[in-house]
Amino acid sequence: MTKKELTAAVVEKAGVEIKKADAQKVVDALLEVVVDELKAGNKVTLNGVGILEAVKKPARTGRNPRTGETTQIAASVAAKFKASKALKDALNA
Repeated sequence: MTKKELTAAVVEKAGVEIKKADAQKVVDALLEVVVDELKAGNKVTLNGVGILEAVKKPARTGRNPRTGETTQIAASVAAKFKASKALKDALNA
């Protein structure tokens, strides 16, 4: 699902009359808040969906599979998602 499709789904599911432009602003704001919270090192808990958190990955040595040459992979921060039990149950129902 793209952001445009997500916006259209929000307009459809809202249950109130809402313009697509307004829904797009809400979706953009939501995503911006999630990114800001993850950047700040906070967890984002969406009840019924799951938990998003930023995890630090340490630097490590990698290997080019084509040449066999070793290379140093820099430390980085990645987003990790853990699905809630409610989401797992809904997907397996």
